[in-house]
Amino acid sequence: MTTPSTITLDTELSAVNSILGSIGQSPVTSLSLEFTNPEISFIHNLLREVNVDVQNEGWSFNTEYHVTYSPDTNGYFVIPPNVIRFDVHDNQNIKTTDVVKRNGRLYDKYNHTDVFTGDLSLDVVTLYEFSDLPSVFQRYITYRAAGRAAAQLVGNPQLVQLLGTQESQARAACMEYECDQGDHTFMGWPDGTSYNAYKPHHALRR
Repeated sequence: MTTPSTITLDTELSAVNSILGSIGQSPVTSLSLEFTNPEISFIHNLLREVNVDVQNEGWSFNTEYHVTYSPDTNGYFVIPPNVIRFDVHDNQNIKTTDVVKRNGRLYDKYNHTDVFTGDLSLDVVTLYEFSDLPSVFQRYITYRAAGRAAAQLVGNPQLVQLLGTQESQARAACMEYECDQGDHTFMGWPDGTSYNAYKPHHALRR
């Protein structure tokens, strides 16, 4: 029986080797070979591109709500390089601020300025390294990148279709993870609140 201490998550190297195996290529021992092998460099870049694409969707593991940020001494909100999406918290109801990214910092389209006088509460989607992702997302990203590699390097329709099936199954696992971990509610109760739903079995205790 496998113990938790022996379970390891994928690394970029193992993911690249998995992609290489999917297209019938030999594994490598180090990603430093990408500086001398264009194919390894291409596959590694594919993996990173897909990593950004998947995380950009905004999942429960990389999305935080109601995060308070303060402007710098010039009144600017400089956007960290690992933040890929953001919006003012509860911006569907509060229409006094509408922020976008311009010149590497927040710009308020409603007030037409990038200078702010107070804190902002933002909903933020953060980009994490591949090795820090939940295992189901690592597999999904790997299969998705393998499909791209097969289409662009091999051009085998049957292989692309097979990898597409694996990709679909991996995405289904990601959706299951999202449903389990996201704590979503049909009623739309906000964070920091609780709701004790009616439980029919309570009536049977009377």
